[in-house]
Amino acid sequence: MQASEGNTKKYNIWIWILSIAIPIVVAALFSVRIPGVERLGFLPPIYAAINGITAILLIIAVYQVRKGNRKLHERLMKIAIGCSVLFLLLYMAYHMTSDSTAFGGEGMLKNIYYFILLTHILLSIIVIPFVLITYVRAISGQFYKHRKIARITYPLWLYVAISGVIVYLMISPYY
Repeated sequence: MQASEGNTKKYNIWIWILSIAIPIVVAALFSVRIPGVERLGFLPPIYAAINGITAILLIIAVYQVRKGNRKLHERLMKIAIGCSVLFLLLYMAYHMTSDSTAFGGEGMLKNIYYFILLTHILLSIIVIPFVLITYVRAISGQFYKHRKIARITYPLWLYVAISGVIVYLMISPYY
């Protein structure tokens, strides 16, 4: 899909709608329980693995673009976006069928867990418009602007992906 620089205004509207709607919908769905649906307790390791795959895809994609392999970079980034969407869908499905799990650790470990969890949640909200803007700039051929914002998007997105795995590993004994 190729967008012209002039058509990016229509994308900007969607970027802001999605950037606001996604966190609101996710937060609202925490209070929704699907009646009659069995707890989907098998999902957390799956969506944690998807986060891990996303992190690996991001690292490989950046490596590929630095080598000049723009096409492979583009494919890997589209897959990373797809993985993030899949993660979000599975995450919502889990939380619509299951109560949140309390962290059972104590002391400094508990503080570390909640620090990683809080930064993961906040940055997962903040990264949404960055990912979308970065993508739109790429598909519209605005590569200078794309590279400029990608330098911010990449570490944020990578942190969110890696910290998601860490949060899962830390809380998994308490499921």
